[in-house]
Amino acid sequence: MRVIGTVGLAGSGKGEFAAVAEEQGVPVVTMGDVIREACRDRGLDPAEHHGEVAQSLREENGPAAIAEASLPHIESALEDAATVVVDGIRSGVEVDTFESAFGDDFTLVAIEAPFEERKDRINERGRDGDGETLAERDNRELRFGLDEALARANVRINNDGSLDAFRERAAEVLEST
Repeated sequence: MRVIGTVGLAGSGKGEFAAVAEEQGVPVVTMGDVIREACRDRGLDPAEHHGEVAQSLREENGPAAIAEASLPHIESALEDAATVVVDGIRSGVEVDTFESAFGDDFTLVAIEAPFEERKDRINERGRDGDGETLAERDNRELRFGLDEALARANVRINNDGSLDAFRERAAEVLEST
């Protein structure tokens, strides 16, 4: 059993890492899906209220709320796979949750990219992220504790080169972790 979590700011490459995992047959549990589901349960459009609901979930149920809600999805995926990727860890508290649940079988991968490259990637996606600027979103996520999670990573991938180079590095990490 292996659980590989990814952490990084918006546009860093977490989704691309997840895509490489899926191409290798590794299931991916996306923590953002928990938030999108909560948005829909509240009658809100996830595209407009994602950040607001993420913050509300943490305020209502504690800072580990999203990680805890992801655990059953991860455990279910592990029934049929030896490795699962958890996409989108946002805080040290969430890292604690996964380390507690999976011990030494949990590895945290930080995916990092320069601000301007991340901004360009997000603009190419055509998403504005709740009307926030990227700098505002970065600040919100850092307030959740993303900086602590980044600092605790076991593996780092610097995503400042070509897409092919990043995908090769992601595949190496998936195979060796």
